[in-house]
Amino acid sequence: MSQEDQQLVDVLEAHRFDEDKLAAYLREQLPEEFTGDMQIKQFQGGQSNPTFLLTSGGRRYVLRKKPPGKLLPSAHQVEREYQVMRALQSTDVPVPEMLLLCEDDSIIGTPFYVMRFIEGRVYSHPALEEIAPEQRRPIFEAKADTMARLHLVDYEAVGLADFGKPGNFLGRQIGRWTKQYEASKTGENPSMEKLMEWLPENIPADSDETTIAHGDFRLGNLMLHPERPEVVAVLDWELCTLGHPLSDLAYCCIPYHLPSGLPGIRGLKDLDLKERQLPTEEEFVQMYCEKAGRTQGITDWPFYTAFALFRLAAILQGVYKRALDGNAANADALKVGEGATILADAGWKEAQRLQK
Repeated sequence: MSQEDQQLVDVLEAHRFDEDKLAAYLREQLPEEFTGDMQIKQFQGGQSNPTFLLTSGGRRYVLRKKPPGKLLPSAHQVEREYQVMRALQSTDVPVPEMLLLCEDDSIIGTPFYVMRFIEGRVYSHPALEEIAPEQRRPIFEAKADTMARLHLVDYEAVGLADFGKPGNFLGRQIGRWTKQYEASKTGENPSMEKLMEWLPENIPADSDETTIAHGDFRLGNLMLHPERPEVVAVLDWELCTLGHPLSDLAYCCIPYHLPSGLPGIRGLKDLDLKERQLPTEEEFVQMYCEKAGRTQGITDWPFYTAFALFRLAAILQGVYKRALDGNAANADALKVGEGATILADAGWKEAQRLQK
């Protein structure tokens, strides 16, 4: 939820459920938490999993559920979100406190989980124009520190050994997104064609490292302390799996390769970073390496950024195709989808850096 997405509205017609049945269920399952009447509001925004604010007995909670209707088997897996955040509660990775997972469709129509509400700030644009310039760099440092903490977690020790397949993450991801792109292709994109050929042939030799990978690690998925530049919660774990840590880092660095004016894609490339007191990409990567104990730095960094740009290009191509077919969820999908070409061009530019 980005800051502008946090408006509360009455539960939308398409997402309504039996609120009395939910209240009775929560009073039974969590009697010490849900003691009084319950009020429900919906967070307005672009979340793929509908998200609601519950208020009961003067306390606030967040409920996240699958959307109604027929879903793809691998999509909207709120159970996995709950599992990983529950596992991370024993670590120093900041996550909301998980209270309950319900997989019984008969309560509100779909599986859901409830977590404790956390007070904080969320900013979606990495330029951080809403806050004082001197606070911007410390927020980037907190972002790097939190990502490093996640990647240092022993995933087997916290019970996530079966959360994904260890090894060959990059190869499997390249194959997956190549197929996704080809299935949603609407026109020629020369840079994408080149990346689909180049990436599998240039996977770094030492790339079998496996950690918990968030999958969508960006500023807009981090909740900051109401006053201090520190992360109090990492949100939206829908794409989390066991993967390569540098896939998270490179994804987080995508804004450095894109202009600031693209609809729906928040870039930094054409901004004066020094004037705005923002770190450069090199400085941010160094922040992460220091926190993660990568004393040797990162070899083949352009590969990882090329991969991240390719992956997001494939995702946006899918958004664009759904918009052309008339069933995209977002009214701006047509504009956003057009960014696939810009992303692919930026990705191929990164790939060429390794070829020189």
